[in-house]
Amino acid sequence: MSPEPLTLDPIGIVRTGFVEKDQAPRQAVVADAGAVIELFPGRNLEHAIEDLADWERIWVIFWFHRNSRWRPKVLPPRSITGRKGVLATRSPHRPNPLGLSAVRLLRIEGLQLHVQGVDMIDGTPVLDIKPYVSYSDAFADSGSGWLEMKDPLPAYAVEFSPAADSQLQWILAQGGPDLRTRAREVLQLGPQPHPYRRIRATADGWVLAIKDWRLHFIEKDRVISVLRATTGYKDPRRTPALHRDFSAANPPATRIEMPIPRN
Repeated sequence: MSPEPLTLDPIGIVRTGFVEKDQAPRQAVVADAGAVIELFPGRNLEHAIEDLADWERIWVIFWFHRNSRWRPKVLPPRSITGRKGVLATRSPHRPNPLGLSAVRLLRIEGLQLHVQGVDMIDGTPVLDIKPYVSYSDAFADSGSGWLEMKDPLPAYAVEFSPAADSQLQWILAQGGPDLRTRAREVLQLGPQPHPYRRIRATADGWVLAIKDWRLHFIEKDRVISVLRATTGYKDPRRTPALHRDFSAANPPATRIEMPIPRN
């Protein structure tokens, strides 16, 4: 017998600077990533949030509104033994695309909840909010299933050569993406090739793909050194103006790998 479908009514929406899915931090590893949860007026929610300001953290239950389908098996970034059943992971590609995040509650202004430590994108529908109760919601000695490693692992140090630093500043100044911030978030987890993080090995290191850009890097003693950026476009006829201008300013023959200064 098939159960009757359920109807969920969002109570608000998340407003944050993360517009695309690949911009959102993984599991809120960027602790200072701020957002505002805007609750909808006319639903008596101003009474529902009374006494909530006394809590340091809250649970936010939300809907992965950009996901149109689910996958029974996925490849998590931490998996070193292949794909896992989706219900044994924190993947957003779920039978019902429900998300759960614990965020820090900074303050409440009317129906706006200012929070920190988000991993949600702008426009995410909020379904419910609950207080985070430390004695019942945290079990530090619990087993971690297939993830029996310390998580998160100690972060890798991420450095940028002067050449890479100049290139990334130029891309950002021309209206391109903030490749530095995204690269640091991804590469802190390590250089291991992984489809989820779009890393592949090359003859002399690795390449990280971020949107249509490629960042070339090496690793030694848990220090990742980003050497240079290149465009991901191969066909000049389909290359956007920003990438054409970048390639003209950074021809392959003039690329010089600059040593990274050490403190």
